[in-house]
Parts: sequence; C-alpha cells; structure tokens
Amino acid sequence: MQIDIEFNSGAQLPMDAIPELARMAEAHGFGCAWGGEANNKDPTVMLAAIATATKRLKIGSAVYHILGRTPATLALQAVGLDELSQGRFLLGIGVSNPTIAKWHGVASDHPLGRIQEYLEIVRPAMRGEKLNFDGDFFSAHGFKLAFKPSGRTIPIYLAAFGPKMSRMAGKLTDGVLINMANPVEIRRIAEEVRGGAKEIGKDPNAIEIICKVRCSVARNYTQAQEALSHALTYYALADYYRNLLSRMGFGAEVEAMRSAWQEGGFHAARALITDRLFEGLPLIAATSVKEILEKIKPYEEAGATRLILPYVPASEDVLEEMKQFISAWDKT
Repeated sequence: MQIDIEFNSGAQLPMDAIPELARMAEAHGFGCAWGGEANNKDPTVMLAAIATATKRLKIGSAVYHILGRTPATLALQAVGLDELSQGRFLLGIGVSNPTIAKWHGVASDHPLGRIQEYLEIVRPAMRGEKLNFDGDFFSAHGFKLAFKPSGRTIPIYLAAFGPKMSRMAGKLTDGVLINMANPVEIRRIAEEVRGGAKEIGKDPNAIEIICKVRCSVARNYTQAQEALSHALTYYALADYYRNLLSRMGFGAEVEAMRSAWQEGGFHAARALITDRLFEGLPLIAATSVKEILEKIKPYEEAGATRLILPYVPASEDVLEEMKQFISAWDKT
C-alpha cells in the first residue's frame, strides 16, 4: 500500500509554504501529494507549485468536482498539470453535493448520468480530439486543444461510496477515491468497484482503491481528538454523508449530533462526539507517527492500495507541526 499526503484540506497552511513541504514529503517517502476542492485554497494553484518543486512526487486532485468547471476546462487543467509534472498527475473527480451545487448555482441531480457524460467529454478532450457531444446534461462542440498533448494516459479516479457510483468507478475509471469510510465499509466498496470492473472485462486487480484517513499527532489523545473533532462534526452534519455514517453503524450518534446542531449550533454538536466514533471512523488520534502506521494496517487489509493522510494540526503552529509530522515519517 502506497502512503500519500494531502495538503490544505482545512486551508490552514500558507500557500507559499507548500513547495517546501512537498519537497520534504518527497524526501520522506510519500508517494503523492493530493489537494481537495471546496471553498478551501485552490488545488490547481497548489498542485502546480508542487509539480515545479519536486521530481518524483505525484500530484493528485482528491477531488475536483464536476460542478465548478466545464469538461473542456478540466481537460485543459489536467493536461497542463500532467505536462508540468512530466506525467505525475492523478485525476480524481466526483459529483460533489447539493451544498457545493448551491455555491455555484448549478443543478446536482442525476449524479450517475452527469458523471458518465462528463467523462465521455473529458477523455477525448485530454487526448486532443475535437469534441462533438450532445448529452442530457452536458454538451461540447468544436473544442480541441490548441497543442498536441504528450500522449500519456492520465489516470482517472472517481469519488464514490454508494453501490451504484462504486460500480461505475470500476467500469469507467482506473479506481475509486473513498472518504470517511472505515475498513469494513472500504471492503464493501472495493468489492463493488471490482465487480463493476469485472462486468466489462477489466482486470479487477488493476483497480486502485484509494482511501483517506485523517490523522493528528499530539502530546496526548485528548488534544489529538480535539483537533480531529471539527472535521468529524462537519461530516456528521453533512446530509450527503448521513447515509454512509449510518450504514457503518453510527446512525444514533449522527442523529443526536444533528439535533444538537439545530438547537445549539456546531459546537453543541461537537460536544456529543463519543470515543466510539473515533474508534470506528477513519480518524486517527495519535501520540506518534509510529502509532499511525500501526493503526492504518486494517485499511490495507481491507483492500486499500493507496492511503491518503490529510494531516490535522493540533497546535496553533500549523506549519511547524506539519514539518514535524513529515520529518518523522521515515524515522519509525
């Protein structure tokens, strides 16, 4: 299992610090630096900076959502990042959620149909083909790259956790990106993804199962859990993760937190986080990097081929803490 890192999921890091952190991550054995997209700092800018600062470290979007750019625009960005990094770009995309759709003033219905059409446009566009596509949700006519792309095939991964989207990931892409799923759920999703690959004659063993596990290192577990509790509360309150968390057996806790949120706000919900939630979800509160390495083993056993570690700082000195986390990685 390859271990990767994610920068700025919480937008705490200054952008001008990213190149140095990326060079450190490369030197300490991380395989890829990923960036996500919501209302945090722009991942394309960050990934471009990482590409120019490193030689071997892959760069990846985890994930670009299809609501914020046309397929032609994504093709331009993907080909550009791949050229800049000399073939190190991994393209992760997803349909996103109703909240982000409202931000952009676009619809978020028919996710399966939308992602399928989006991919039908993006792939030939990245190959430099002229587009002539009419679908139910997207259309593109006359667009063609004004330059000849490298010819490299950019790997594409689809964010999924529902059964239908997971099978689509296996059918249409090179693998799946999974967020907020524990090892039991990852095993189920991996089976769906590989089943989708089998349906169309693809090698299921060639499919990547990429998972995110947030972690924090502090002097004690209480401090590390405090740092992670904000992310946990965010996902517990998000409608689009409600079913996933309930399917993993945390429905009662989620509903209690949602009720507290409606009555008293975010921190009232956060106060209801239990040890059981920390133990059962992909959030590792640790006192050392060595402990994180032990706690991620079940994810590999569940089928993960790449593990992304978005690090959550437990102190106010975010940059120094991030450096310490990266530097400790090969000292375990």
